[in-house]
Amino acid sequence: MADQSYLHWPFFDPAHRDWAARVEEVAQSLEVDHSDTDTACRALVAQMGAAGLLQPTSSDDGRFDLRTLCLARETLARHDGLADFAFAMQGLGTGAITLFGTEAQKAEWLPKTRAGEAIAAFALTEPGSGSDVANSTMTATRDGDDYILNGEKTWISNGGIADVYTLFARTGEAPGAKGLSAFIVTPDLLGFEIAERLDTIAPHPLATLRFTDCRVPADALLGAPGQGFKVAMSVLDVFRATVAAAALGFARRALDEALARVTTRQIAGSPLADLQMVQGHIADMAVDVDASALLVYRAAWTRDSGAPRITREAAMAKLFATDQAQQVIDKAVQLFGGDGVRSGMAVETLYREIRALRIYEGASDVQKIIIARQTLAAFEGGT
Repeated sequence: MADQSYLHWPFFDPAHRDWAARVEEVAQSLEVDHSDTDTACRALVAQMGAAGLLQPTSSDDGRFDLRTLCLARETLARHDGLADFAFAMQGLGTGAITLFGTEAQKAEWLPKTRAGEAIAAFALTEPGSGSDVANSTMTATRDGDDYILNGEKTWISNGGIADVYTLFARTGEAPGAKGLSAFIVTPDLLGFEIAERLDTIAPHPLATLRFTDCRVPADALLGAPGQGFKVAMSVLDVFRATVAAAALGFARRALDEALARVTTRQIAGSPLADLQMVQGHIADMAVDVDASALLVYRAAWTRDSGAPRITREAAMAKLFATDQAQQVIDKAVQLFGGDGVRSGMAVETLYREIRALRIYEGASDVQKIIIARQTLAAFEGGT
């Protein structure tokens, strides 16, 4: 049984503890067939929507409770990485609609995604610009009452199965970051195609999207023209901390698996847990898990307490939790010996699942740049 004592830390209210128990209950009941990733994701979204688990992924009043989102991702990731993915994308894909959408845009999409009746995606990355969002080259040219989209997006989660995409393109109000805008795009538009499906070591629905003279109505614009960079960063500022929470969930599962292994596996007539070197690994893993949890929920609590931005706190949480989860899982694999690299074993699955979290929504090195800049700015500003 995973450690639940952290739920009594002062970061949480009774409602959060009730929510964590509800997510745990639903997570145990989810039916996941990993033989067909697309079908599995559709089924997971439908199951979680029917169970009410997707309600916190968006809101009509433009607010998120970040602790609620983090608790959900941590718990789901501990049970199944694809379930965590499906939950997360419902929030990330509609985050811009929650934060910047018109009442009509919210009314059209948010009830559907919360109910699990529509799948959402966030289309930001391009072949020539990953973390460098300001270098986006995809264009959206105004033509009367429409915009015409041309260009490609790649590594788009839920690409190929999503019903609605939040997409970012250059509208040219100014160079760099100030010339981007955000749009709501649907896959039925003429000129929108799935150029390629992408396979990874931990299967998820991923695709490259291609737009060729794809016409979208001007009322598909999210926020004001030229506001796209602000839209993207505002969404990532919320959901980056939830990536750290997912990594924490993976790490907790790895620690649980390792504890079960070393307390039952015998060597020279005694449990592995009796060996001091093994105890050293367990101690390191436990420290990494608790330290990650403190950073994750410090970030979430800070935002829920009214901070307008948590750029530094979220970056710290994502950097530490994802990097240390990799270390925790690696130690678990080592403690399992040959079974640790056997396909289908929980720790082997975790080993494949964790690696992507150190890359997407800002790679670890990018998080270091963010943290350094924020720290230097605070020092120079005397705060």
